[in-house]
Amino acid sequence: MHRLSFLPLFSLFFFFFLFFSFSITSVSATPRLGAFRSFGKSEILKTAATTATIDDFQTFLYPQTLDHFNYKPESYTTFDQRYAINFKYWGGAKTNSPILAFLGEESSMDYDLSVIGFLTDNAPRFKALLVFIEHRYYGKSIPFGSTEEALRNASSLGYFNSAQAIADYAAVLMLIKKNLSAHLSPIIVIGGSYGGMLASWFRLKYPHVALGALASSAPILYFDDIAPQSGYYSVVTKDFKETSESCYQTIRKSWAKIDKVASKPNGLAILSKKFKTCKPLKRTFELKDYLDSIYADAAQYNEPPINRVRIVCGGIDGAYKRTGILGQIFAGVVAYMGNRSCYDMNEFNEDTSDQSRRWRWQTCSEMVMPIGHDDKDTMFPPAPFNLSSYINSCKNLFGVPPQPHWLTTYYGCHDLKLILRRFASNIIFSNGLNDPHSSGGVLTNVSDSIVAVTTVNGSHCLDILPAKETDPEWLVAQRNTEVEIIQGWLSKYYYDLHDFKEQTHV
Repeated sequence: MHRLSFLPLFSLFFFFFLFFSFSITSVSATPRLGAFRSFGKSEILKTAATTATIDDFQTFLYPQTLDHFNYKPESYTTFDQRYAINFKYWGGAKTNSPILAFLGEESSMDYDLSVIGFLTDNAPRFKALLVFIEHRYYGKSIPFGSTEEALRNASSLGYFNSAQAIADYAAVLMLIKKNLSAHLSPIIVIGGSYGGMLASWFRLKYPHVALGALASSAPILYFDDIAPQSGYYSVVTKDFKETSESCYQTIRKSWAKIDKVASKPNGLAILSKKFKTCKPLKRTFELKDYLDSIYADAAQYNEPPINRVRIVCGGIDGAYKRTGILGQIFAGVVAYMGNRSCYDMNEFNEDTSDQSRRWRWQTCSEMVMPIGHDDKDTMFPPAPFNLSSYINSCKNLFGVPPQPHWLTTYYGCHDLKLILRRFASNIIFSNGLNDPHSSGGVLTNVSDSIVAVTTVNGSHCLDILPAKETDPEWLVAQRNTEVEIIQGWLSKYYYDLHDFKEQTHV
C-alpha cells in the first residue's frame, strides 16, 4: 500500500446528501456521499479554480442515447448531454498525447469545473486534453425535455442508473477520439466519491476505452455486508476523539440528555428555544439528525487549514461548564454554523425538491449503502441500518423497491478484491483515513497496478481539489505519488504501442 502519513489536518470537497428521515431509533439518516460539500458550496467556489481556468473550456452537447441496453423504439430517443473540453495543453493526436477525463457525479458539471483541480494542475506535465462529462439527469443533461418530465415517476427515472451513466461516458469519449483523430491517445478517467466509483467501474467495464482510473474517496465496498455498517460513524467518532477526548465525551452524553429534556412537559419547546430552531421541533429526531449531520460533515470535509472537527470541538470545549451539556453542544453548533438568529434543522437536507429527488432515486434503486451506527463503536445513539424500513420508504417515494444486491452482482461481489486482482489493472484507489467513507474504500494494494494511496490525515476527495501553496507536505506527496503512477501507465502504453507498430509495420 502506498501510505503517506504526515501531520494532521484535512480537506474540503463536495458531494452529496443521501438522506432518508427514518426514526433515529431504527435507521439513521444516510450520510452524504458527494465529492463536494453540498452545504456551503459558496465557500468552495471562492477558493477553487479561477475564472480564467474555467474559460479555457469549451462546452459541447452530445445527442446521447436514452437506453444503451434495449432495442425498443423508445430506447433510441436522445437527449443533450453536456461535456466540456480544454485544448490548451494538449500535445495533439499526432503525438498520441493523453486525455484526462473527469466523470461527473451527482452534481452539475458547472461545479466540477469550478472545484476539480487535479486535471488542470497536471495537464501541462502530460500535455493532456481535458474532458469533463456531466452525469445524466444532473445539471443540464436532462432526458425527456424537462426536469419535471425526467423526474415524474419510476418509468421516466428508470433510465437513471450507473450502468447507463458509464455507457454515456464511453460513447462521448469514443466520439471525441473520433472527431479529433485521436484513436491512439490513451484515456485516464478520474472521479471523486460516487464519481470515483464510476471511474473504477468504468475501467472494469470499458478497459478498451480507458487505460486507467483514479478513484478518489470511492467507498466501493460499502454495499451488502462487505464493510461494517458502523464503519462510517466509527471514523467520525475517531476523528472527534483524537481531536478532543472531552468533546467526544460531551457529544456521547448529549443524546440521553436530549431525550431527558424532551420527556418533560413542553420538553420539545425547551429544546427548540435552547437550540434556537427556526421552527418548533415536532420530535427529537429533527435535532438529533441535525447534530448528526454537523458531526459527519465536519469529519468528512475536514481540510487543512480549516480543520472543521476542531472548530466544532472548540465551541463545545470552550463553552462554560455551567451551561450544561446541551449548552456546550449548542456552542459547538454556533462555532460551526455561525452566530444566527435561528437554525434550520433541515439545512443539511437543503435540496428537498428536484436535486434531492435525483439522488434519492439512485439510493432507492441501486446505490443502497447500509450505513448505521451503534453506541458501542461510536459516539452516537443506536441506529442500525434497517433494510425493511429502507425498502418501505423507497416504495412510498417511488412505488418500486431498491435492488440492494445489484451493484455487487454487476460490478463484483464479496470477493471484489480477488476479482480486481484477477481481471483488472491500472486503478488508483486514493483515500484519506480521516474521511468516514474510507471505511468502505480499498485501503491496501490489490496488485502491482491496482494500488491504494492513503494519507492518515486526508479527508474526502481532497487529493483532486486544486493544489495550493499552503497544502501540507503529506498532501503534496499523495498527489505526486498518483501522478507518478499514472505516468508509469502512460510510459508502458507508449512502449507497447511502439513495439506493436514495429511488429506490424503500422
